[in-house]
Amino acid sequence: MTPSLICFFAWALAANLAAMIPSRDNHWTRAYVLIALGIPLLGWVTYENGPFIGLACMAAGVSVLRWPVVYLWRWLKGARRKADG
Repeated sequence: MTPSLICFFAWALAANLAAMIPSRDNHWTRAYVLIALGIPLLGWVTYENGPFIGLACMAAGVSVLRWPVVYLWRWLKGARRKADG
């Protein structure tokens, strides 16, 4: 197992542990930190292991951080509707 995958699994474990701890801001601060750490980590995983493993790790990360992705999707749809008319 490559060092990048070990770091990714540690990131996934930390993300799941962070989700279990109660939060006053609905975990958004933790989500920002996880995103900031996860994007370069995903690039490293893809570089070392190839695009298929990178996509699998991205899918795992999206499943952990699904609400920021849902809000991003809604925001993009709203921005597209405003641009269309």
